[in-house]
Amino acid sequence: MATDKNSGNNGNNHYDETQIQVLEGLEAVRRRPGMYIGTTGPRGLHHLVFEVVDNSIDEALAGFCQNITVLIGEDNRVTVIDDGRGIPVGEHPQLKRPAVEVVLTVLHAGGKFGGEGYKVSGGLHGVGVSVVNALSLWLEVEVQRDGQVYHQRFERGKPVTDLKVKGKARKTGTTVTFMPDPEIFEEVDFQYDIISARLRELAFLNKGIRITLVDQRQNPEVRETFKYDGGIKSFVEFLNKNKEPLHKKVIYIEQEKEERCSVEIALQYHDGYNDLICSFANNIRTHEGGTHELGFKTSLTRLLNDYARKLNLLKENESNISGEDIREGLTAVISVKLLEPQFEGQTKTKLGNSEIRGIVESFLYEELGAFFEQNPPVARRIIEKAISAARAREAARKARELARRKSTLEVTSLPGKLADCVSRDPAVSELYLVEGDSAGGSAKQGRERRFQAILPLRGKIINVEKARLDKILANEEIRTIITALGTGIGEDFELNRARYHKIIIMTDADVDGSHIRTLLLTFFYRYMQKLIEAGYIYIAQPPLYLVKKQQKEHYLYSDAQLDKLLKEIGRQGISLQRYKGLGEMNPEQLWSTTMDPEKRTILKVTMEDAIRADEIFTILMGDKVEPRREFIEKNALDVRNLDI
Repeated sequence: MATDKNSGNNGNNHYDETQIQVLEGLEAVRRRPGMYIGTTGPRGLHHLVFEVVDNSIDEALAGFCQNITVLIGEDNRVTVIDDGRGIPVGEHPQLKRPAVEVVLTVLHAGGKFGGEGYKVSGGLHGVGVSVVNALSLWLEVEVQRDGQVYHQRFERGKPVTDLKVKGKARKTGTTVTFMPDPEIFEEVDFQYDIISARLRELAFLNKGIRITLVDQRQNPEVRETFKYDGGIKSFVEFLNKNKEPLHKKVIYIEQEKEERCSVEIALQYHDGYNDLICSFANNIRTHEGGTHELGFKTSLTRLLNDYARKLNLLKENESNISGEDIREGLTAVISVKLLEPQFEGQTKTKLGNSEIRGIVESFLYEELGAFFEQNPPVARRIIEKAISAARAREAARKARELARRKSTLEVTSLPGKLADCVSRDPAVSELYLVEGDSAGGSAKQGRERRFQAILPLRGKIINVEKARLDKILANEEIRTIITALGTGIGEDFELNRARYHKIIIMTDADVDGSHIRTLLLTFFYRYMQKLIEAGYIYIAQPPLYLVKKQQKEHYLYSDAQLDKLLKEIGRQGISLQRYKGLGEMNPEQLWSTTMDPEKRTILKVTMEDAIRADEIFTILMGDKVEPRREFIEKNALDVRNLDI
C-alpha cells in the first residue's frame, strides 16, 4: 500500500478542530482587506471615502439631508459631514451597545437590511462603514441629534472611548473623520481628481443635493461645490459640453413605479461618431451594463426603426437599422433606483434584476415615442444620422473583410513594415509601435527578436475623432496596425485573438511625438477599448538626456532627474546631450534605455475613469478649438514638452 510521505504524526501536519480559526468581526477585514475593498492600492483607499459618503447620500435619498462636505486634511485624514438625521445613538436591543457603535464595529449592521430606515440605498452594494473603521488607524464619529452632540473614538476598528455627550446641538447630522491605516494601504495619498469625479457624479444623480469638496493640503485650499438642480439632464449637458449637439435640448424622462423602482433617462445626440452610455443603479456606476441598459438599447432600436418606417425614411424592402448605428453620436445617462438591486459580473458592476429590463423598455418606448410625435424634426435628424451611419458601416464591413482576407500571420502582406517576433505566445510577445523609419530601423536592430516585434509608423494616423469607421479603415497605417494585432475591429473585435499582450507606443519626446501618441491612444480608446481594459496598452519612456563625465554615462528621464544628478556630480567636465528623437540613439542605446525589460520604464494605460477619458479625447482631438486652448493653458505646467 502506498503511503503519503507527509502523513503520520509529524507535528507540522497535525490538523484538527483546534486549528480552525474563526476571525471575529473586523479582525477578518484587517486580515483580508482585499476581500472587502478589492485592493489595498489607490482604488481601495478611495473606496473608504465613498463608503462614508454613501451613508450621507442614503440620508439624502430618504429626504433628510441637503448638504454633504468632504474635507481632505493636510495629513490625508478625511472628514465627511452631513446634515441628515444623525446615526441613532440609543442602545441596540440585542447587542446592548449604542447603535452608532454597532454600525461602526459590526459587519453589515445598518438601517438598510430589511429595516424601515431606508427605501432605496446605494451603500448596500458597498461593504459598510464598519470596514472603513477596521482599516483606519483611527476613526472619530460625532453625531448631532436629540439636542445633544455625541462623540466616540475608535482605533483600528476597536472603540477606545465610550459614546459620550460633549455638548448641546442646534441641528442634526453626522461627522465621520478617519485616518487610513498605513499598515494596510500601500500609500496613503488621496487623489483630488478621483474624489472630485465621483462626488460630481453623485451630485448629478441626486438632483438638488449640495456636495462640497475641500482639499486642505493645498495652499490656498482648493474648494469645489457640486449642485445640479437638473440632475442627470445636467449630467448629459456636462458630457456633451465640447460636442456639437444635433438637437438643443436634452431629452429627459422619469417614472416612479409603485415605490419599488424609479427610472430616469436623459439623452442627447451630437454630430460625432462615438456613443457614451452611462448607466447607474442606486448611484452605483454599472460599467458592465445589465438589464436596465439592455432594456434601453432594445427599446431605442425598436422605436427608431418603427418611426423611420412611419416617416418613410426606411422602405419596406430595406432591412432595419442596427442598434450600433442608431447609437452613433448618442450620449445617455440611465439611472434606476430599486429596493433590492442584484449585482453580478466580474467586478460586481452589472445589474441583474430581470424585471427592470421590461420596465425600462416599455417606459422608454412610450415616453420617447410621445416626444418624437411632438418633435418630428428632432426624430428625423436622429434617424437620418443613423441611416448615414448604416451606409458607412456597410462600407466598413467590406473594408474589414478585405483586411481579414490578409491572414494575421501573413506578415509578408505588410511589406518592409512589421518585423515580427519569433514567439507565437501572445502572453510573452510585445509589439512596439514606433514613430518613423529611422527609429524603427534602430528598434529592429536593437530588439530582442525572440519576443519583441517592431512596427514602424510613417507619418500621422488619421484622427479617428473626426471620421467614421469606413474612412478610418481606408487609412493604410490603421489597417497595418489592425492586421498586426490580429484582433479585428468594431463588430469583429475579439480580445482572445490578440497576438501581443503588450502593445507599446514609442514616440519621440517632442510635440509631433506627443501628437502621434494621442492619435494612437484615441484610436485604441474609441475602437479597441477592450485592449486598454485588459491592460495591454503601454507607453514607452525614452530618456530625455545623456550626461557623460569621466567615461561614465547617465541616462535621465526628466528635468528633475537631471537637476538632481548635476547637483551630485557638478557641471565641470560634463557632456550633455538632449534627445529630441528616438532616431538619435543607436540600436544599443535604444535597447538599454527603452526596450530592455530589466531596465526600461513603461507606463500602463488604464481605464480609471471612462467619463474623464471621453472628455479629454473630445477636447484634444475634437473640432472645438477653445476648449483645447483652455485645456493646454490649464495643464501647461504639467506638460514636459509644449510647443505653442
